[in-house]
Amino acid sequence: MITEALSVPARPMVPSRSVAACPCCGSNATEALYRVAAIPVHSCALLDTAEEARAFPQGDLELAYCDGCGFLFNRTFDERAMAYSANFEESQHFSGTFNAFAKQLAGEIAEKCSVAGRHVLEIGCGKGEFLRELCRVSGATGLGIDPAYRADPGRSAEMQSVHFIADYFGSEYQRLRADVILCRHTLEHIARVAEFVRAIRAMSSAGEGTWTVFETPDAKRVLAEGAFWDIYYEHCSYFSSGSHARLFRQEEFEVTDLRLMYNHQYIVQYAKPARGRTRADLPLEDDLEEMRRLAAKFARHVETIRQKWHERIRSASARGRRIVLWGGGSKAVSFLTTLRLGEEVQAAVDINPYKQGKFTPGTGHPVIAPQALVREPPDMVVVMNSIYANEVKQSLKSLELHPEVVSV
Repeated sequence: MITEALSVPARPMVPSRSVAACPCCGSNATEALYRVAAIPVHSCALLDTAEEARAFPQGDLELAYCDGCGFLFNRTFDERAMAYSANFEESQHFSGTFNAFAKQLAGEIAEKCSVAGRHVLEIGCGKGEFLRELCRVSGATGLGIDPAYRADPGRSAEMQSVHFIADYFGSEYQRLRADVILCRHTLEHIARVAEFVRAIRAMSSAGEGTWTVFETPDAKRVLAEGAFWDIYYEHCSYFSSGSHARLFRQEEFEVTDLRLMYNHQYIVQYAKPARGRTRADLPLEDDLEEMRRLAAKFARHVETIRQKWHERIRSASARGRRIVLWGGGSKAVSFLTTLRLGEEVQAAVDINPYKQGKFTPGTGHPVIAPQALVREPPDMVVVMNSIYANEVKQSLKSLELHPEVVSV
């Protein structure tokens, strides 16, 4: 977190006729690919009642593609609707699968950026788990900034060398200096992405150079899979590995490493300040033609995927099968609201204890602990991220439950 036409049962939305300039490269060669109306403006808010959840503020989404640089963005996004606070819960660190990845990445950053004895600034630190892990393995000091930061007892061990500011990252913090600037799963929440990266470049010292490490969801996978559950309102900016690196090179960074990680779901990019724009020289940057092909096919592809899931869930429900989603976060909210699912799905299961007992924005489905399934066993479990499928199956097995398990 940060700074500041559909036949399946989504409400129809009149396409925008105005041309929106690309927030990355400024090109006017943009066109809408995907539209959905009236979806929750936040998907990780902690809501105490089903009524509050169903009345949660909504906004329209119109995903546009830039033919100039391969960037995608919600051109109907309204920044005024964003109100991040400590009443948000986005952490994935309760998952053993995710924690193993996070620890591996922290160790890699510590080594690649020679973090030992240095100072790390994390913009959009969430609840601070990753920053603490990085500073723990490297012996660095750290400062995290995030309006949704919350100091929960026992979430992760407190460290005297790591401090947090519960606030938006703004101009008053651009005077801060660090040896490493870290920004994970934040850039996708920012509408004016070129301005944001320009501000990071202004903070980056010359000489040996400040490392910048960004981790961002990969939009090329979303286009290729027709993954409508990975498209939601607060994600207003969508990058492929190429458009990600092009933005940073445009804003005078040298991109030194660019990879897809976590089963190709995340872009991880390392960069240092340069003198002037730099030229692409990494294999993953050459993706513009592929992005054009995927963008051209996306509308038809995503419609097919949505119809498939719509029919599968409605058919199973009509046969009296009890259906739950595993994962009560953004993917579940997008899946439920895009398909306009109500009583067909009984609940969303989440291992994060801070989500349990809350309700999904937009639809008001209860978010329950895995143990609650023992009282009302499910017939079908839809895993909202396939990377967790084995972890989910092991959890169900430990509860002596044997439902059908399918992944999006």
